[in-house]
Amino acid sequence: MRALMCTRLGKAEDLGIETLPDPEPGPGEAVVRVRVAALNFFDTLIIAGRYQVKPTLPFSPGGEACGVVEALGPEVEGFAVGDRVVVHAKFGTCRERVVADASQLTRVPDGVSDEQAAGLTITYGTSLHALANRARIQPGEWLAVLGASGGVGLAAVELGALLGARVIACASSQDKLAVAKAHGAEVGLVYDPATLKDALREASGGGIDVVYDAVGDAFAEPALRALRWRGRYLVVGFAAGEIPRLPLNLMLLKELDVQGVHWGAFLDRDPAAHQDNQRRLLAWVAEGRLTAKVHGVYPLEAYEAALGILTRREAVGKVLLRV
Repeated sequence: MRALMCTRLGKAEDLGIETLPDPEPGPGEAVVRVRVAALNFFDTLIIAGRYQVKPTLPFSPGGEACGVVEALGPEVEGFAVGDRVVVHAKFGTCRERVVADASQLTRVPDGVSDEQAAGLTITYGTSLHALANRARIQPGEWLAVLGASGGVGLAAVELGALLGARVIACASSQDKLAVAKAHGAEVGLVYDPATLKDALREASGGGIDVVYDAVGDAFAEPALRALRWRGRYLVVGFAAGEIPRLPLNLMLLKELDVQGVHWGAFLDRDPAAHQDNQRRLLAWVAEGRLTAKVHGVYPLEAYEAALGILTRREAVGKVLLRV
């Protein structure tokens, strides 16, 4: 089988496509023939050795994919050869065949394309966990999404609107805001750290209830200051670079909650809740209530171009590799 491999830490140009032996499933495992693998911003960090997940070299990037079950090991229940499934993993899906524990699979319903399913697990899974499990967002609440056109950001916009929130999308250009508005945002802001606090307060009529922050850096504190009494601040990631230092006195004065969102840990610690979320997301796509927007689908050989889109923060939706 062909596999995109990271043999030394670095950039996209340091990766290569290699031919490896076809895998065999062990107890509780399945071999999935990958059709489409999804890339995420964290893949650019993993291959550079700058992410909390640090696989042993060599490894394949890619934390999610859609494919078909080709073989089952002993003790696997609930799946059959020929089932179309989503594979969710920390890394390793950018290859023609992947071995996964059965707990890492979710069956894909009819009406959901391979492309929609491939990029649904991590971005939408992260955002649903953030909004529903952590913030427990309520209909009518104001939600500000920083980085609203990226993978997790656009997912948060869609899911926030679906859950009944009033969504303020924050992004770096009017073109990106147009996409966010087409996916459920009520308000769009081209954000600047100097004006973000006042712009969010004005747009929400006094203050927002939840901040979804996948950007960090200089945008974090002004967004925190825009929260109303007992607002919730979701720490999702730091795509802008620097990890911000937030003043604790603000949390005290307005009884704010700062909530970490570590989807990978949630998956490991509460797999039943994770599976519930996955089935919920897939059902919404099948019903046409979620678009699971795709930025572009690239052949495996175009991995440098695909990863470059993520590195430059140009993605509007999911970046996929056809394997």
